[in-house]
Amino acid sequence: MISGISHITFIVKDLEYTAQFLIKIFDAKEVHSKDNTIKYFLIGDLWIALNKGEPLSERTYNHIAFKIQECDIDNYIARIKEAGAEIKSGRPNRKASEGRSIYFYDFDNHLFELHTGTLSERLKSYTK
Repeated sequence: MISGISHITFIVKDLEYTAQFLIKIFDAKEVHSKDNTIKYFLIGDLWIALNKGEPLSERTYNHIAFKIQECDIDNYIARIKEAGAEIKSGRPNRKASEGRSIYFYDFDNHLFELHTGTLSERLKSYTK
């Protein structure tokens, strides 16, 4: 039986650069590093692995979304800008009742979202 997400792995060109990106934006804590090829982090209780390799060649909407509180939106926007990441516009058809989101890419074309809503709010918005 699946009990949750074990970990998420990202292939990145520059481990140190991406490490600083995770630390600045997500307050990630580095817990292991090996041979300049692998780094492990914790973001909250979530295990994030970075493996050195060639980055994605193009951007897609495939993404990982982290839950944040509405009151923290401005703080995260400032962190993202400070890290040098480009903030993208959200989905145009999203209703305000679904929660707010910030979308941004890292330097290896991985898309991240910081989201204030819940699944139940999203599903409820579809019935209106």
